Amino acid sequence: MQQYCSIIYHLITNFSIMTFLPLCIALVWLFLPSGNLQAHASTLYVSNKCPFPIWPATAPNQGHPVLANGGFHLQPGKTRKFQAPGDWTGRIWARTGCNFDPTGNRKSACETGDCDGKLECNGTIGIPPATLVEFTLQIDKKKPNFYDVSLVDGYNLPVHVSPRSPAAESKCHIGGCSGNLKAACPAELQVVNGRGEIVACKSACLAFNLDSFCCRNEYGTPEKCRPSVYSKMFKDACPSYFSYAFDAPPPLVNCAADEYVITFCPEKWGGAVDHMSD
Repeated sequence: MQQYCSIIYHLITNFSIMTFLPLCIALVWLFLPSGNLQAHASTLYVSNKCPFPIWPATAPNQGHPVLANGGFHLQPGKTRKFQAPGDWTGRIWARTGCNFDPTGNRKSACETGDCDGKLECNGTIGIPPATLVEFTLQIDKKKPNFYDVSLVDGYNLPVHVSPRSPAAESKCHIGGCSGNLKAACPAELQVVNGRGEIVACKSACLAFNLDSFCCRNEYGTPEKCRPSVYSKMFKDACPSYFSYAFDAPPPLVNCAADEYVITFCPEKWGGAVDHMSD
């Protein structure tokens, strides 16, 4: 670093070396090829393989920034990328069946995952049921990031999560669903839209609000809170996801990477080819 400073000092003779040194060190740190600005960020790609538009949304854990303004529109076959700080933790989900009021006066705008009727959730958590992708990133990219897909509050779309690197994909991916949960959803868990279509499936906890299903109070341990007929249905359809709070072994993935792809409807319902979206 002193070499860089000496060169710049000889080019600028109006400063004493003691005055110039602190500024020089700061400039060198910013412009060195191995500077920490890139190393301390991750890139997330959200892809829509559904044959219909979705409105992905993000919500940070407390103390972390909102990503991508908290929500955006994504047409079939499109992908949106955005940056996440290296230590970001939070959730990502997709809203469906949205019709936003331009005046912002509508309380609910989406059939699933709605956040106070807003396109940009700005940190607001969506209304369940919705399939949740949960991330915990680490600044040190030599250490693994942690991520999972949760159906603890219910399901609205299948999703696949993996590093963008093909070399890491095989051991670090979270697969989609082998079955159609909405088609198999029992009547007591169904969320139905105005046209009578099943648009989401509640978890037993969300539907019945019982301690035994929600793993709380006297059922707040893995020994006391066991899988139910409902969580087993979720697990059979989507084996890579959390089906209830104490799912075991926990389907939590850890992988050291700095680019991740989150694909909604990975089973290629629409058969569309991805194109980058602004």
